[in-house]
Amino acid sequence: MFAAYAARFDSDQPLNGLELGERPEPDAPPNWTVVDVKAASLNHHDIWSLRGVGLGQESLPMILGCDAAGVDADGNEVVLYSVVGATGHGVGPRERPSILTEKYQGCFAERVAVPQWNVLPKPKELSFEEAACLPTAWLTAYRMLFTNAGVRPGDSVLVQGAGGGVATAAVVLGAAAGLRMFVTSRDETKRRRALELGAEGVFESGARLPHRVDAVLETVGAATWSHSVKSLRPGGTLVISGATSGPNPAAAELTRIFYLELKVVGSTMGSKEELAGLLNFCAAKGIRPVIDSVLPLDRAREGFTRMAEGELFGKIVLTV
Repeated sequence: MFAAYAARFDSDQPLNGLELGERPEPDAPPNWTVVDVKAASLNHHDIWSLRGVGLGQESLPMILGCDAAGVDADGNEVVLYSVVGATGHGVGPRERPSILTEKYQGCFAERVAVPQWNVLPKPKELSFEEAACLPTAWLTAYRMLFTNAGVRPGDSVLVQGAGGGVATAAVVLGAAAGLRMFVTSRDETKRRRALELGAEGVFESGARLPHRVDAVLETVGAATWSHSVKSLRPGGTLVISGATSGPNPAAAELTRIFYLELKVVGSTMGSKEELAGLLNFCAAKGIRPVIDSVLPLDRAREGFTRMAEGELFGKIVLTV
């Protein structure tokens, strides 16, 4: 079957390790199923995999892609929950949870094998392309907002760095839930797009906000950390799920954190139950993921290049 996969690692030029071509058909052990992939979306995790982060040489070649929607063996339209081994379903009870492409072959292929437990019904209201955007970036934003930020309708939330999958998801979901969403970006076009998605206010990176916010969603890291801490009201919450600009800020702002009793919460993806809630929320409220571009699988290199260069707004989707 045709697939996009990591054939080698290159920490400096990760796309040098990307290959497109034939790979063996997936094998489905007991309690697993094979899904015909209709659409799959890119994540920064795929770029890190090509750098060799989270993968060893013994895992190569590895089909990339951890988010997909498709059709199962019984003809049902489904969405895949990408964490395998979360509760032992379909794997050994002591197996450490992993995302597809870390241990098991991923979704950038005509077919993928997953535990039956990892398959959820796709709402009829969502297309395959839309549903394929949800299991990682949108689920991460959903958990950050509704599980870890501790906010309620009417509260204010700052999202650092408009344009990425998690950031755009947070703006759309937060606005739909009655939150006052503020966004920063260095790019004027991205700030304008954020307004169109429902943000109440947009600002240049590092700019002073009209008032301090109840929560900050942080995925940028070192470049925005100080601004994030200074933007919080006393007792506010900073939720962090990534550090694309680096994990070591110049100043930890510890004095401000303890003096104002700020909360710093780590957040990683979400549970299968939260993904089901996200799917239902999108279907019931007419929420649709922001899609930057849709490409056929054989043009995957174009999508990877666009993501690596940071020129996207929303998700890049590959169709089979």
